[in-house]
Amino acid sequence: MEQIARLQKRNPDGTAQLRLERQSACSGDCHQCAGCGAARETLIFTARNPIGAAPGELVTVKGDSGPVLLAAAVVYGVPLVLFFLGYLLGHLAWEQGPLAGCLGFALGVVLAVIYDRRVAGKQKLMYTITGYPDLHPLNAWEKGDNDQ
Repeated sequence: MEQIARLQKRNPDGTAQLRLERQSACSGDCHQCAGCGAARETLIFTARNPIGAAPGELVTVKGDSGPVLLAAAVVYGVPLVLFFLGYLLGHLAWEQGPLAGCLGFALGVVLAVIYDRRVAGKQKLMYTITGYPDLHPLNAWEKGDNDQ
């Protein structure tokens, strides 16, 4: 996943502190839809800086999506698989497929929560600055209008 962020400061260890304004899922044209109240969220994070970008510059940042995809597969996939497995085994053994399926799903949710707290919650995502974005000249970020 690639995003555009503004570099705030360089760290001596070759990393940089970045600021990213996360956009909401809507178009941002709130007066058109009676104002949904979606606020922009500002994230501050650290990324490797192999290109030596300077403070104030807009950069393209790429994050490692592997851990995120694995966590999503566990959190969504395990309960689903255990539901169908429980349903099948419950139907074949006791003719209680729906009950066994629900119990399998509940077990899957418990396992997903345990995984999230022990494994996924402790993994630190690392981002890397990959270059400079090719922006349209009318973009407010490029002009620096969003600086605080």
